[in-house]
Amino acid sequence: MASDNQQISSFFEVASAASKAILEAIKSDATIYLYSHLDADGIAAAGVIGKALYRLNARFRIRITQWVDEKLVSEIFEEKPQMIIFVDLGTEFASLLRNKVSVSNLLILDHHQIIEALPQDFLCVNPHIFGIDGSKNISSSGVAYFVAKALDPVNVDLAPIAVVGALGDLQDKYEQRMLGGLNQKIVEDAEREGLLAVEKDLLFFGRETRPIHKALASTTSPFIPEISGSEEKSLDFLMKLGIPLKHDDRWRALRDLSEDEKRKLCSALADYLLSKGLRFEASNLIGHVYTLTREEPWTPTRDGREFAVLLNATGRMDKPGLGVAICMGDKGLALEEANKVLEDYRRNISKYLKWIMEEPDRLKELENIYVVCGEDFIEDKMIGAISSILSTSLPNTEKPLIAYGKANEGRIMKVSARTTDLMVSKGVNLGKIMQIAAEKCLGKGGGHDIAAGAQIPVENIDLFIKLVNELVGKSLAGEDIGS
Repeated sequence: MASDNQQISSFFEVASAASKAILEAIKSDATIYLYSHLDADGIAAAGVIGKALYRLNARFRIRITQWVDEKLVSEIFEEKPQMIIFVDLGTEFASLLRNKVSVSNLLILDHHQIIEALPQDFLCVNPHIFGIDGSKNISSSGVAYFVAKALDPVNVDLAPIAVVGALGDLQDKYEQRMLGGLNQKIVEDAEREGLLAVEKDLLFFGRETRPIHKALASTTSPFIPEISGSEEKSLDFLMKLGIPLKHDDRWRALRDLSEDEKRKLCSALADYLLSKGLRFEASNLIGHVYTLTREEPWTPTRDGREFAVLLNATGRMDKPGLGVAICMGDKGLALEEANKVLEDYRRNISKYLKWIMEEPDRLKELENIYVVCGEDFIEDKMIGAISSILSTSLPNTEKPLIAYGKANEGRIMKVSARTTDLMVSKGVNLGKIMQIAAEKCLGKGGGHDIAAGAQIPVENIDLFIKLVNELVGKSLAGEDIGS
């Protein structure tokens, strides 16, 4: 415990140092350029830092990007900003940044594994530096939150946004889908301020906002075969259980069900999932839910996981500015537009999942991995979302999933890799595997042990998949895969 406390204390010291660097930049009237990733965690993190900077009357601009590459770094170098903050990005691209960007004005707030040694003069707030697991104990929005809180204690009101980011990053890995580690400290801050309520309930998407059958059809975590994505089959499933779907003329939401009705529904779904051989999904029907108590009922920003999906949708559908604006407090036009984007996003998810399931060979099983080739059909920005959904419903969950699709006008394959905690415990580290295989294929890769990604030249994708399959096999055999 003393060691854990020391790690946390050291982490907070560096977060404080980062806040001081930001304050110095603001005092010198510097324009701060903030770059963040397009997923829910990255957008939440950008919103947290953006709001903190706004409160300090700082001059800043925010850009959401899919990855850091030579083109982006060259653009940054040409603009010569007085201060650069990378959030949910940067750690994996240290060598690229080192060669192009002055380290004196560079700040990295990240939670990904550190694959290569960082320059000592990089100011980097990353939990892995202190032996804290950034894949489940704190996300980038959490890192951003602690820096923002060090900037000014008033920013404690941003704790719920950091919770949303952690949920979006699938860090609810503790018992019954609970957040733990430093994430739990953020939850406690939010609860103390009366901004968050935590309870156990069925983990349906839209539990606050959608009719029961729509919520069931919209649920992809856990993924329910033939029901997820189909309102018709969801409606049929519920009607057979005899659960009233309406009260008077109003559709009932999950929040309207009695405890007996919830137990009945949960039992039926568990039996259904077990009949499909999906024991893991059956155990994931009930868990901790995080309600943002200051948000309006019947809105997607009230439930933490639904809020995270909303943010993910804005990023994946090329509207990340809406997500950042919502995180910074715009619940008017930005939220209205984001809701429309969310519907398009969910339609795309259903379309892509249906496309994969239509042909058995679109989900290929190799010796050590599963592979989904999105070809030209699945948009590259959606690959990560699809792989996250599919990874929990594979025939053999002891094999990682590797999904890829074309990006950059067909020149690059965007790769997304996902596995389970069990596989990580057996020695699989996808971040390291992606990095090693990508480098051998003239690409770039990295991430977490449980979730990672890569960008690979199209002509090298077959070699890349072959290498990943081999590296996973070596990892499971306890062999050293190198670095």
